[in-house]
Amino acid sequence: MQEQRGQVYPWQQQVWENLTSRFPKIGHGLLFYGKKGCGKEAFAQQFLAWVLCLNRHEKNEPCGTCGSCLWLKADTHPNYVYISTDEDNKKQNAKIKIEKVRDLQPFVQQTVDGWRVIVIEPAEALNMASSNALLKTLEEPGERTILILLADHYLKLPATIRSRLQHFALDRIEESQTTQFLLENLVEDLQPKIPLLMNLSNQMPLFALELAEKEWVVKRDLFIQDWQRLVMQKNMPLAIASKWNKELSFTDFTQMFEYLLADLICVKLDQQIKNIDLNFTVLAEQYSLETLFTIYSELQQAKKLTLQNVQGNLVIDQLCIKLMNI
Repeated sequence: MQEQRGQVYPWQQQVWENLTSRFPKIGHGLLFYGKKGCGKEAFAQQFLAWVLCLNRHEKNEPCGTCGSCLWLKADTHPNYVYISTDEDNKKQNAKIKIEKVRDLQPFVQQTVDGWRVIVIEPAEALNMASSNALLKTLEEPGERTILILLADHYLKLPATIRSRLQHFALDRIEESQTTQFLLENLVEDLQPKIPLLMNLSNQMPLFALELAEKEWVVKRDLFIQDWQRLVMQKNMPLAIASKWNKELSFTDFTQMFEYLLADLICVKLDQQIKNIDLNFTVLAEQYSLETLFTIYSELQQAKKLTLQNVQGNLVIDQLCIKLMNI
């Protein structure tokens, strides 16, 4: 998160005013949470810059030019610690090691000028051992110390940690705010896709912007056609798999497929779909709910294997065979 530019988005303004107007009487443990793409990382960066700033503006903004602000920009601030999973271990479900949390004790106990800020992200990556180690810091944080935890799903945090934090939801976004943000930030050619992007992103503006740049978004219909061909004609699964291994990276392919599979399940359950521009009628007639859930479960297992150096193209080969042999 050190590289994240600090910013307060329109839908976060109320939380920002709440925090800055009450400072420094806000407690030392803060939890900023919200769905992916709500901008909680940028908000946290702006807030910690403001807390550490030596010359805060009347507008409740960090000045950007004092020694503290310059240290932050250079990622050399002596009063700021950022804790995450190891850079060489950014794999799914990676955990924050207990040693990193234990190393906070000297930092919070030393006497320094000004405020100290610790950011832990993603907070869900704390395992039981590192969570227990963090409790000591939360209970004895030292003077002028603020701990900020960032989480997508705060209920995944242990209750002992949650109970010692003030919670701030940063994903309470009105549909009109998301629409306005996307109108201002998408090129004109992509603006007709705003309803679709809002669906795919769970109404999260920054996630919607990220999806707008994904190659797979414009290739969904092509894959649906190939999928229907697989099911109806019962041949060439490896040729189709080979085609899609070349068309998209494994990560992009699985992201696209999971959206489509989820919508297919929604059709079977007579629920709203996210891919509102696609027709799933033909595929829905071919699969039982049980089969679709099995495909989903097997794909999740296969994704774990790719983290252990199983090649993604082999996973897609097996998937296409599975899709055909219903």
